[in-house]
Amino acid sequence: MRMTVAALVLADASSADVKVVGLTLAERARRVAVKAGAAAVLVARDRASIAGWWRAAGCDRLLVIRATDQLVHTPLVAPLVASDSTRAVAVAPPDAVAPDVAAGGYVGAMVVRGDAAERVIAALAAGDDDRQLGAALLAEGAEAIAHERIARHPAVTRAERQAASALLYEIIHKHQDNAITRYLFRPVSIAMTRVLVRTPITPNQVSCVTAILVVLGCWLTAHGGMGHAIAGTAVMLAAAYVDCCDGEIARLKLLSSKFGAWLDTVVDELSQVAYMIALGVHVRAHFGVDYFGHHGFDPWELAIVVGFVTYAITIYCVYWNIVVLVGSANSQDYVGRFEIAPGERPGTARLRPVTTQAIVLPPDTHPVVRWLATYAPYVVRKDFISWGALVLAVLHLTQVTFALLVIGGVLSATVVTIDHVRARLQLSELRRRELSLVR
Repeated sequence: MRMTVAALVLADASSADVKVVGLTLAERARRVAVKAGAAAVLVARDRASIAGWWRAAGCDRLLVIRATDQLVHTPLVAPLVASDSTRAVAVAPPDAVAPDVAAGGYVGAMVVRGDAAERVIAALAAGDDDRQLGAALLAEGAEAIAHERIARHPAVTRAERQAASALLYEIIHKHQDNAITRYLFRPVSIAMTRVLVRTPITPNQVSCVTAILVVLGCWLTAHGGMGHAIAGTAVMLAAAYVDCCDGEIARLKLLSSKFGAWLDTVVDELSQVAYMIALGVHVRAHFGVDYFGHHGFDPWELAIVVGFVTYAITIYCVYWNIVVLVGSANSQDYVGRFEIAPGERPGTARLRPVTTQAIVLPPDTHPVVRWLATYAPYVVRKDFISWGALVLAVLHLTQVTFALLVIGGVLSATVVTIDHVRARLQLSELRRRELSLVR
């Protein structure tokens, strides 16, 4: 049976109410505890109620987090909660960022159970310092778990709070970020996020603002005038920047949720389809039905239908892939090719990614070709398309943008459909072998 965890956040000092990146130290520690899986959380402003709370919580393990002098993040306590040890203590790693604790020293978080939990509660209720308790547990042989780089930082002085803030902002960059996102979008979106995190605005509200901008951008783009198309495309680019902020705020303020992830995903995917359709309506009105000559049918309408169908196929295949096979809600986690590999338990198997690279080249490939292979996949990403579409609109080449979007939709649908059929065949093979799929 899975053991339940009750989290005690020590916040019995005025410094626990100091705000760093939009949250007080105490509130951030509370959210960290919840994210780590705590079933009950007490933010202790004094020690008088600790003993009674622990008895009433009815949990198997006690998680203690000090929030009076440090900013904490989930990687500080998540490994403690995941540990099966009776006593586990977070310690500074050899390459710790913060200078206030030596390598291997206690850093303000511990998990205990049984008699150890009773002793810790009694000591804390009596006013003992958790630093002494953590050091004592380590001396008694408690498991020492070194925290990750972005896990905690002292936050007593102004300089320490600034350093803690800078450290925390490093989590904004995701491993899936490409060069365009990292150097063209993040600098602007982070500046916006620095303002937004100080307000009560939530990530889901930012996603709703993005949706409103998308509707406005598509409405403007769908007009026949080139000025409208340029303005609409500019609004769509602005929406792309705002779209970055919801995830950044969620990570910084520990507000990530499955609903928020899917809301962001739905807005993101529908915005691309809607813009393609709006641009098709624009080019039809601006360039006219006879732009390609007289053919007895409307080529713009046909292109819009083809684009819509191929985008729909792509969206289905991509999200079937990441939901069923990868276990994600982020299209950037899409894996094109898998191979069947044994699972950890008998009678199970898993689909292991063959490669994480979009284009695989031989080791002796010329550096220029390798550079092109590295960055060529970016041209089908929304980040690149948003800027490229605006440049072409300013040059009055919206028909080129529309054609590229439709062609890109056809190519993407072809590639992901092939991947989809291959994955379906692999799942059929697993059923034939009577193996259960595990991720």
